[in-house]
Amino acid sequence: MITNSDLKYLRRCVQLARTALEKGDQPFGSVLVSGDDVLLAEDHNHVAGGDHTRHPEFALARWAVENMTRSERSKATVYTSGEHCPMCAAAHGWVGLGRIVYASSSKQLVEWLDEMGVAPSRVRNLPIQEVIRDTIIDGPVPELAEQVRELHRQFYAGE
Repeated sequence: MITNSDLKYLRRCVQLARTALEKGDQPFGSVLVSGDDVLLAEDHNHVAGGDHTRHPEFALARWAVENMTRSERSKATVYTSGEHCPMCAAAHGWVGLGRIVYASSSKQLVEWLDEMGVAPSRVRNLPIQEVIRDTIIDGPVPELAEQVRELHRQFYAGE
């Protein structure tokens, strides 16, 4: 179930995705929130330079390992504008982070990109549940997913 607190953090993720877009990058943004509802870290995509492993969810997983105990990580939530890719889902699972909440799904992204005539990625867009288990996952959130869709449209239209 998506709460008002969840919506607040998801809106921040969409803002971070917009920041990525403004910097010429693919529009993705994520935040890490502690089990007691404190924003700990945030990031946006940094793949424009050619390193396609510089996703915000991956960066937050690394930050969590360096700054949190295993117990703290298990109680934390990662919020993100788009559902984790397989690389980021695996990183999330390996470091033992808790809940994942996303504004838009990988399935939606694939559909949007297909509608825009964008060639599919070499990496399959798998649901998080097909990569990791024993994780609470919530999303998508329709009203925010539409905002994310518009950011991707702008990115691929070169606006």
